[in-house]
Amino acid sequence: MEKSYAYTDADITEDNDPALVGNRLSGVPEHSANLWTTYEIQSGDLQGLGFGLGLNFVGERQGDLANSYELDDYILTNAAVFYKWDNYRVGLNFENIFDVDYIIGNSENTIRGIDPGEPFTVMGSFSVKF
Repeated sequence: MEKSYAYTDADITEDNDPALVGNRLSGVPEHSANLWTTYEIQSGDLQGLGFGLGLNFVGERQGDLANSYELDDYILTNAAVFYKWDNYRVGLNFENIFDVDYIIGNSENTIRGIDPGEPFTVMGSFSVKF
């Protein structure tokens, strides 16, 4: 099992614009966490078959340095199915299983604007160890 938690206290301490001092940095969540676990069958006819499940949490973030709006928090659920034999591995990863609408980031540049996160995605992989 892999897990992590981060508490980030990212405030502006100095700036040419004194109105910004004390504000949170834009796009930086105060709290974020990840959890990923896998299980692989060790014996029998299905030996090498495995499954994974994970959660990613990103807390609320400020949308700009003036802290005039917030980007919502979100939780993504991901999963995997894989099969390993000899030096080979084949897998399917399922990201954002519940097709959550979320904002991954933003830009101070008004031309670029808000960056939406990826919708439900399936990725396949095949690898060989030498």
